[in-house]
Amino acid sequence: MTKCLGIRREDKSIWERRVPVVPEDIPRLREQHDLQVVVQPSPIRVFGEDEFRAAGAQVDEDLSPCDVIVAVKEVPPHLILPNKTYIFFAHVIKGQPHNMPMLRRLLELGCTLIDYEKVTDDKGRRLIFFGRHAGLSGIIDTLWALGKRLEWEGIATPFAQIELAHAYRDLDSARAAIREAGERIRREGLPAGLAPLVVGFAGYGNVSQGAQEVFAELPSVEIAPADLATLFARSPDRHALYKVVFKEEHMVEPLEPAGVFELQDYYQHPEKYRSCFSNHLPYLTVLVNGIYWDRRYPRLVTKAYLREHADDLRLRVIGDISCDIEGSIECTVRCTEPGNPVYVYNPRTETTTDGYAGEGVVILAVDILPSELPREASIYFSGVLRDFIPAIVAADYTVPFEQLALPPEIKRAVIVYQGKLAPDYQYLDNYLKEEA
Repeated sequence: MTKCLGIRREDKSIWERRVPVVPEDIPRLREQHDLQVVVQPSPIRVFGEDEFRAAGAQVDEDLSPCDVIVAVKEVPPHLILPNKTYIFFAHVIKGQPHNMPMLRRLLELGCTLIDYEKVTDDKGRRLIFFGRHAGLSGIIDTLWALGKRLEWEGIATPFAQIELAHAYRDLDSARAAIREAGERIRREGLPAGLAPLVVGFAGYGNVSQGAQEVFAELPSVEIAPADLATLFARSPDRHALYKVVFKEEHMVEPLEPAGVFELQDYYQHPEKYRSCFSNHLPYLTVLVNGIYWDRRYPRLVTKAYLREHADDLRLRVIGDISCDIEGSIECTVRCTEPGNPVYVYNPRTETTTDGYAGEGVVILAVDILPSELPREASIYFSGVLRDFIPAIVAADYTVPFEQLALPPEIKRAVIVYQGKLAPDYQYLDNYLKEEA
């Protein structure tokens, strides 16, 4: 019997133009796996409806005949259909309060929820993600913010010619513009008072690697965190930027004076460690944050540190790609959208002002950064997801959870099954009660 896959339109933001399955991948799903594909119409999606029709998909508002419905972002509670299997980024595993009504509605309607964020291999590594594209867009926007901030300060730099990621036709165009800015830096150098211009990357995973990939278009010298102080003791190179990548051992230290940092011990017992990142902050011009964080872990940048150093802060811009509200970057107090991507956090008043002008640090906090490169991001994402779709759609969701025949990578990501929290996610019931 032919099964049906539904692709819902994204309606969380007018900037959300991504799609989880691209037209190019639909013929194989239809022909090799006998799948019918129904796509909701959308006025903003980066792939047009004609592209989906040409690929053999049906464009229809009604997804009720579909067995499985895929999306990128959360589904509004009032649009959830009963007894369906949904796949999207649910943003519930940390008990996020704003998504508890959606989770409760999925439970009430007897749905099954598969969360991309929890699709992992047997070593816990994520398999379906937009992380690299968040990094790609994030560094472009961060360099734009740096150029605008310095321009507001009266400092002319080649960064001023860089646009926001979504303003470019594609990634190659953005890279070309950054490469051109880099050539100007090589030829003309940076203003003397700005050197050394140090860009720190917190983390080394997919997000950070994406950001570093674009940053490589600029002339740069990589140094170790331990060499930051030495850098400022010598004559800096005005024709290059300085890049420093921070790993966990550079961000935290054991509470015990004689303690030794051990990565797995830190992951398992973060309460035994404290942040030491403030040792590096005096040297940074820009911080790009790409680390995973939850409330068990120390912060990188605190409001208290910014307040204490308000008069002598070298830091101009924080590109908070991870965008955890008051998380590892405590002054990320709200998210932004691509049309208004930055605000200035004033550490004296703990208030924010939209834009890049004013006292404090410029914060880039766009929580849908991959949407700024929607075509490239969607093609990559679909290329990974498509291999799991046949098994997801073919599964029998009427059997007990223990008998549910899904690939282990996908079964680990089942948050809700038949209207009940799956065994590994029973803890979410505590958050649901808090928000009741």
